[in-house]
Amino acid sequence: MSFCIDKSIALFQESKKYIPGGVNSPVRAFKSVGGTPIFMKSASGAYMYDEDGNSYIDLINSWGPMILGHVHPSVVQAIKKASSEALSLGTPTRLEKQMAKQVMGMCPNIDQLRLVSSGTEACMSAVRLARGYTQRAKIVKFEGCYHGHADAFLVKAGSGVSTLNIETVAGVTQSVASETFVVPFNDAQAIENLVQRCGEEIACIIVEPVAGNMGCIPPKKGFLEILRRLCDAYGIVLIFDEVMTGFRLSLGGAQELLGVYADLVTYGKVIGGGMPVGAWGGKREIMNCIAPEGKVYQAGTLSGNPIAVSAGLATLTTLAENPSLYQNMERHMKLLAFELQKIAKQANVPVHINQIGSMMSLHFTDKEVVNFSDAASCDEKLFSKYFHYMLSRGIYLPPSMYESWFISTAIAQKEIDMILETTQKFLANL
Repeated sequence: MSFCIDKSIALFQESKKYIPGGVNSPVRAFKSVGGTPIFMKSASGAYMYDEDGNSYIDLINSWGPMILGHVHPSVVQAIKKASSEALSLGTPTRLEKQMAKQVMGMCPNIDQLRLVSSGTEACMSAVRLARGYTQRAKIVKFEGCYHGHADAFLVKAGSGVSTLNIETVAGVTQSVASETFVVPFNDAQAIENLVQRCGEEIACIIVEPVAGNMGCIPPKKGFLEILRRLCDAYGIVLIFDEVMTGFRLSLGGAQELLGVYADLVTYGKVIGGGMPVGAWGGKREIMNCIAPEGKVYQAGTLSGNPIAVSAGLATLTTLAENPSLYQNMERHMKLLAFELQKIAKQANVPVHINQIGSMMSLHFTDKEVVNFSDAASCDEKLFSKYFHYMLSRGIYLPPSMYESWFISTAIAQKEIDMILETTQKFLANL
């Protein structure tokens, strides 16, 4: 089968002259899987199209936010209307209020919301707020959970850091790292022991309620409930990083789906329909500590950008008006996970699949994957072979075994069948 990426190869070589590593986000460099990154030109529905004219079923969907698929008509229309009125204002707008009201209506435990420009900024700001509110310095994160590239989060951060095999991130000082406690994800005893020992020093516990940066790893039964109990007992702020799961797993995100509610919640580009935007919100008594009401400072000229917010409102409104979209996505993903597991068993290839809602990941291993250590022990060379086999046949998987797969409402049975048939051929050829 002919698979030509000559233009991508040429563009990558040229880009390396001007951009560090030739890419503007490390996972795009294909370091984990090898080979040349594919330069995409456009996208529509469930597909992306590269510079050489190849088409791909998209299983990353811009790392989660393209829930409605690419260039959804209502989102595009909203962007066109907003761009005809203003590109950037740096002032309060009606749209910002509408977005806050929309999010609060979908997530009932959020009393107030602050818009920013990215998920990284949202998580960074939420931690600062938790420290200001509690007057404590220490934070807790979980090994393999990624909350953006702020210094405090780049301790055993999984995802891109693990893909590049970076043990210690240069530029993150020891003093900053020392204020971050790290425990294994899904290890209830470890977090209980830590909080019992140091609870009075801890400002917040930040966690992906469903991890998406060591593959897709749902929480064990009772794990999030234990975090909630510990935070209540010790006056710790519980932060859910829903940059990936927010509005994807349900209208109310992972909180609603799993029935555990945080004090603060962070969101990313999903509330911008894939455009550069983020948000963080939560309990009024905590949010009132933010300037200009309080002394915790956070600012941003582009916060609440009218084009990004318009795209987000169109996305969230469509989801709120069509809740059956979630059922359809989950049905497709459950079918995909079930059939992939069956195909692997028939081929006698050890595979473990985690799936929740419209997220999943395939791990080449013969054991359960419940934390970062489990994910890191999987067969990375085999994943790389699988990735390139699928890529050359028009299926774009995450270029790292540490990333979750995402589908959109645009995917149909024919795409599911193609993924299954191609995987079956790959495993049969091993």
